Amino acid sequence: MTNGKLVKIIGGGLAGSECALQLLKRGFSVCMYEMRPNMTTGAHKTSKLAELVCSNSLKSTEQSTASGLLKDELDFLGCELLPLARECAVPSGSALAVDRERFSDAVEQKLAEYADFALVRAEIDALDDAPTVIATGPLTSPKMAETVGKLTGKDRLFFYDAIAPIVSFESVDMNYAYFGGRYGKGGEDYLNLPMQKDEYEAFYNALVGAETVVLHDFEKKELFDGCMPIEEMAKRGSDTIRFGPLKPIGLRNPKTGEKAYAVVQLRKENVAGDCYNLVGFQTNLTYPEQKRVFSMIPALHDAEFVRYGVMHRNTYINSPNVLDANFRLKGGKPIYIAGQLSGVEGYVESIMSGMIAGISIAHELEGKHFEVPSDLTITGSLARYISAQQIDFKPMNANFGILPQIDGIRDKQKRKLAYHDRAMKSLEEQYGNF
Repeated sequence: MTNGKLVKIIGGGLAGSECALQLLKRGFSVCMYEMRPNMTTGAHKTSKLAELVCSNSLKSTEQSTASGLLKDELDFLGCELLPLARECAVPSGSALAVDRERFSDAVEQKLAEYADFALVRAEIDALDDAPTVIATGPLTSPKMAETVGKLTGKDRLFFYDAIAPIVSFESVDMNYAYFGGRYGKGGEDYLNLPMQKDEYEAFYNALVGAETVVLHDFEKKELFDGCMPIEEMAKRGSDTIRFGPLKPIGLRNPKTGEKAYAVVQLRKENVAGDCYNLVGFQTNLTYPEQKRVFSMIPALHDAEFVRYGVMHRNTYINSPNVLDANFRLKGGKPIYIAGQLSGVEGYVESIMSGMIAGISIAHELEGKHFEVPSDLTITGSLARYISAQQIDFKPMNANFGILPQIDGIRDKQKRKLAYHDRAMKSLEEQYGNF
């Protein structure tokens, strides 16, 4: 460390990495603490920084989506991770999906370019007086969770997250599969696995009756809809997943012209295209049951599972009681909490929180205050959501429902684009050439 303006960041995920880069480019020194590989989690497979665990997709880039708007907002504000993600992108239609390993490598390389960056591989279970950003993520270690609990009170909340299995491409039977996007969009970004009614019903009955992992050490089972396990979703009714992740609408087999009763979609996991993720198939089934049930999908009858799905506990704080809109702990010394631990849900949302925390702590240490974007933006609305008093606080991801409504535009697509234009205009008016 050379300049003396030191900030400690605990956690090397998306939020911590974005926060570090925001501070480093502003002339601060950063010491990042990452417990992996000395201590592992239930979801991470490597010790790399900014590892993506639930999916390799950062969701849509289209301006008519909340996720697309959030990306445009972050680009305007100088986000560091999104450009790296685009450099590591794999074909995925209108979504920004990345090669996981290349992305992590790119983030680590970018951080290493700064002489004022240090990475310490160790678990931290106590805080000192240095300005600190806690970005340990939803898989915070028990010791760190206790430390956070002392800062925020014991009313920490928990929800459950599940990640989808990955199969090798060469094990997919292409006699029962075809490439193509919905309504012909996206070229060969998605691999479609159709099922007819009798095949779907047999699969469905096996799915809802399959054995799941017993969650012995979890305080309570509270499933967050954004990562609902496929088997839990299926138990809501036989058509729930058929009109959800398995919806056949807009898909037709180009070889036969045949429509299907249900369609499972697979998405590339890497540039090489030798691994595919089962889209929407987050699961808590036991490994043998995943093999048995998912192999009932005709194209996967001999599937090789590169990774089975895993369910794990996600930890987040009751942030409205303790955080302000800058992700700073109210009162006391400069301590910020970013990432999913703060109550934002999603990859890009975590990046956003790390960016806002990094910019905000830099301003604070220079005797200034950073005013977060207005509530006309996804960024500003999420920041205010996690800091506003609520009866029943739940994690939140980017969506148009948290924005002030626009009236008078009946066409849904035009209204969504109006949200985008209003938000970007608001940023320009608030910050100018940021």
